Amino acid sequence: SLVLNSPIHNRKRGHTSSYNREKMSLLTWSSAIVFWIVVTCSISFALLPGQNRLRDSPLVVSLIFFNNLNIFIAICEICLGYHIMFIKEDYRQRLKKYGNGRQWDGAFDLLKMPISIPDLFSGRNWALMWSTYALFDPSYQNHESFGFFIDVGNGWTTIAPCLYLNYAMVYPENVSHLLLGCVVIASYWQMLYGTLIYFLSFLFNKRYEGHNLLSIFLFVGITNGIWIIFPSMAIYAAYCILRDGDCRIFL
Repeated sequence: SLVLNSPIHNRKRGHTSSYNREKMSLLTWSSAIVFWIVVTCSISFALLPGQNRLRDSPLVVSLIFFNNLNIFIAICEICLGYHIMFIKEDYRQRLKKYGNGRQWDGAFDLLKMPISIPDLFSGRNWALMWSTYALFDPSYQNHESFGFFIDVGNGWTTIAPCLYLNYAMVYPENVSHLLLGCVVIASYWQMLYGTLIYFLSFLFNKRYEGHNLLSIFLFVGITNGIWIIFPSMAIYAAYCILRDGDCRIFL
């Protein structure tokens, strides 16, 4: 299983330890992400003023969902920076097992991997995202690549703007519309531009070779395309805020 092969776990403990670990696990790797999204979005939605905000303001709903997702990914991007050497080693292990057209098996095995409560707070656990993604794009196990640096940079710089925008949507009367508009345009353009350059780098360096078109579209195109669509929505909201001189776009 993926649990046995991951360097997170001490191989000397053997099969018994892994079996006990699965018995103690309350979540899988993917369900922990879903849990984060559900809890953080539910709290944000509950704090929204008004009774029909979920129905009347799809922009607010979309941005809250994206911001909470991006905060989680940003944490994982910080883990990418801290644990790049671990990611390199884990990638080599996964390449031996999931190379030669089995990349999707590696992705699904990660999503199904049971994790315990202590694992939720382990940076290496979330660094597995990158050693698995590297099966499709090896630049993510290379600390000299653009993909590595743009994502680590985003991890450190985008959490605060996402929290600030969430706060502004919940309490629009408590923020400076000028500061909010400028921060959102700067930060979300950074996300959008970085994603566009990443796509260009991916295509220019022909990292799609060896993969079928559907796999690249689903695993690289859709997962990264999120950081084009939603930042564009945030930039539009920031434009409206600066144009109107207030946060009525959120009301």
